[in-house]
Amino acid sequence: MNRMKVDEEEYWHSSKCKAFTFDDDDDELSQLKESKRAVNSLREIVDDDDDLEKFSWSGEPVGSISWSIKETASSSSNAAEGRDSGLQKGSSSHPALPKQASSYSISSFFKGRNKLGSFQSLSDALSDTGVKSYAPELRRPKAEYKDYSSDWSPKDTVRRMQRGKICSLERFRSLREKLELLDEAVAVHDGNVITAILIFLKRTLKKEILFQELEVRQVALRHLIHFLKETGEQKLLLDLLRFLDRTEEVALSQYREHLSIQDAEKRREFLKGCIRLPFSSEDAAHVQDHYTLLERQIIIEANDRHLEAAGQSEIFRKYPRKASILNMPLVTTLFYSCFYHYTEGEGTFSSPTNLKKTFKIPDKQYVLTALAARAKLRAWHDVDALFTTKNWLGYTKKKAPIGFHRVVEILQRNSAPVQVLQEYVRLVEDVETRLNLAVKYKCHDVVIDTYRDLKDRHQLMAYRCKVERGSAEEDKIDSILSNLQIRWKN
Repeated sequence: MNRMKVDEEEYWHSSKCKAFTFDDDDDELSQLKESKRAVNSLREIVDDDDDLEKFSWSGEPVGSISWSIKETASSSSNAAEGRDSGLQKGSSSHPALPKQASSYSISSFFKGRNKLGSFQSLSDALSDTGVKSYAPELRRPKAEYKDYSSDWSPKDTVRRMQRGKICSLERFRSLREKLELLDEAVAVHDGNVITAILIFLKRTLKKEILFQELEVRQVALRHLIHFLKETGEQKLLLDLLRFLDRTEEVALSQYREHLSIQDAEKRREFLKGCIRLPFSSEDAAHVQDHYTLLERQIIIEANDRHLEAAGQSEIFRKYPRKASILNMPLVTTLFYSCFYHYTEGEGTFSSPTNLKKTFKIPDKQYVLTALAARAKLRAWHDVDALFTTKNWLGYTKKKAPIGFHRVVEILQRNSAPVQVLQEYVRLVEDVETRLNLAVKYKCHDVVIDTYRDLKDRHQLMAYRCKVERGSAEEDKIDSILSNLQIRWKN
């Protein structure tokens, strides 16, 4: 009895909570920290040990691929059994505790730890025989296989090609299917699709059959002709044009081949052969002129090269040639002749007048070219002679088929002196144009004389403020303003 009373007193006087003490050894918090340090140090020792490996109850390394697969499979099967049992029992007074999910993600199927603690690569993981039977196979979506293997109709195929989908045309084997495919492409008016299908037909059909079918399909035919011209398939293009009996187009296509010939002599011989081709009358004249021009250029080039090398001509010494004249256009050849051979007689091949007569160059084109060439040489006497004509009475008169306002502009671009400019500005018939040009190029005498003729005192006085003080132009204006015989309008 006394013993029980003692125990009961000890129970009521004892407590699990200890009083505060300054002794660190008795502090539970410090003990907890110390314990944590020990655990952490032990974990570092385990992690650094390369030979230490964890094994599951089945004897497989923890973290390996096979262990991860079995863990996932067992968790999914247990979850399924739990759902089935739950459905059978209905409502239970003891609900099943949820099973802890696996901490491994899908990526754990394809990587695991090896013995050295590093992750395996995908190729190493797949090399395991056990994994091959369990690892899921990655496949393309079924919709992607339809792009290659589905039995698309010609209409669906064309629609998919319009949207940029990959479509194999090789399955269209019969002529009927290929023509249906082409007709569908023409019906949707898509040039890219038409061209793609024509390339397929060109590769898979004989050219005689292809030409025959395209003859009744003009839209597709035009696409094919344009495609062959762009790609330079000259032989097939000529065969197609001959089949269609387009003789003029055949001739033009053959004539176009001269562009690829660089040597002047070979090009001349080729053009000589083209003269006999069945061109239209207008095209035949152009081909003949082309051949004649190249023949002239070869002669002029050989002669001028000799003169330049010998140093016998002053103009070649003063203005050396910068390029060859071979294969140049007619206008360039005319400019060259006006620059280097302007004074030659009509009997020579290099004479400008001979070129004008041979190739029937219009007067406007000849005057423009000759004016530009002689103004560049600052040969103002030749420029003046170019516009001077005589009538049947022997009177001289200046006449410009291109208009004197254009003559003034060309002369100004070639830095003609003011005296030369004023002479041709005066010849501009339209008064307003003449005043604008005179003011623009500072032809003061022309401006003063025009205002005098218009009897416009106010404009003349306003222009007096624009000329230099004490200049000859100011004195001329003062003399005109003081002339009492002029009846001013204002």
